[in-house]
Amino acid sequence: MIIRGGAPNDATALAALIARFQPMLTLEPNGACAEQYPASVSEAPERGYLESPRYAHFVAEREGEVVGCIAIRDGTHLCHLFVAAESQGQGIATALWGRAREHAVRASGTREFTVNTSLNALAIHEYFGFMPFGAKIHAHGVAFPPMSGRPKSDA
Repeated sequence: MIIRGGAPNDATALAALIARFQPMLTLEPNGACAEQYPASVSEAPERGYLESPRYAHFVAEREGEVVGCIAIRDGTHLCHLFVAAESQGQGIATALWGRAREHAVRASGTREFTVNTSLNALAIHEYFGFMPFGAKIHAHGVAFPPMSGRPKSDA
């Protein structure tokens, strides 16, 4: 497996990877009332994020196939962390987080991060050292607990 920086030509693969999680991310498995979320992570918006200097993306590849991705916005907000179901439990999320965290610390000196985690990813973010703050938010057919913290560097 390799971890590399994301590039605009990764937009199709990242959008496809994220789309596989839609039933787990939206309150209704069919995505009802959550149309804004899938639209915001489709190919064109993903290309825009990959091109934007506000985002740092890293991609995990195995045998030329994208198996995971992470993005940090503005050096402090973890906004994407996805690992293909068949590749979970192999340390890929931890490796992606480590690479993205190191990049953010080097680039901006930040040590405080936030994330709006999906309910099914709460445990991995807690493992990384994030703690929930405030009430769970329900918006546009998606529910997420906001989290923040000084995640540990040796997760």
